[in-house]
Amino acid sequence: MLSTYKTVKGYGEFEMDIQKSRFIAHVGRAETVEEALTFIDRIKKQHWNATHNCSAYMIGEHDQIQKANDDGEPSGTAGVPILEVIKKRGLKDTVIVVTRYFGGIKLGAGGLIRAYGKTASEGLNAIGIVERRLMKIMTVSIDYTWLGKIENELHTSIYRIKEIHYAENVNVDVFVEEQDVTVFCEKMTELTNGQAIFTEGDVLYTEININK
Repeated sequence: MLSTYKTVKGYGEFEMDIQKSRFIAHVGRAETVEEALTFIDRIKKQHWNATHNCSAYMIGEHDQIQKANDDGEPSGTAGVPILEVIKKRGLKDTVIVVTRYFGGIKLGAGGLIRAYGKTASEGLNAIGIVERRLMKIMTVSIDYTWLGKIENELHTSIYRIKEIHYAENVNVDVFVEEQDVTVFCEKMTELTNGQAIFTEGDVLYTEININK
């Protein structure tokens, strides 16, 4: 598993007019080919009367799966420009469909490449990009008297609180990068005069917005 990577925030749409043609970017996350194909098929059914539904997706830790489809546009003028946008942004597990409703003005090969690329790029800007970071959940068990001090420290640090459980003691679940676990425990031990008890939990991804 990658320690960190960028992908799209989630599903979204963005529409723009270029030379009287409607271009609609549909952006989504897909971790498998099946998910990407299902996404593309859904958009095609939704816009069954569109002139074109061109698409591209890139999947895998090492970008090993890359596909582009021009859906009737001249070869290389639609799917590839969309794919290039995904590549340039350094995104993984991303699928984009750009729907076109022809407005009567032909754009030529260069115009099509610019139109599909721009629509895909603006779609990503509108929908947003996140950085997914692999984190370990560390649970810090403390007496209630230490809670205020721990919360203040965490809110001004690189660590993020996931959840706080109030029981006989307070259990604070914190997102910690695996390489920082030792440093984190040392810091919490120092803050509580050695009173904190630590439990290692699951490893999972958290998401941080890096582009809205």
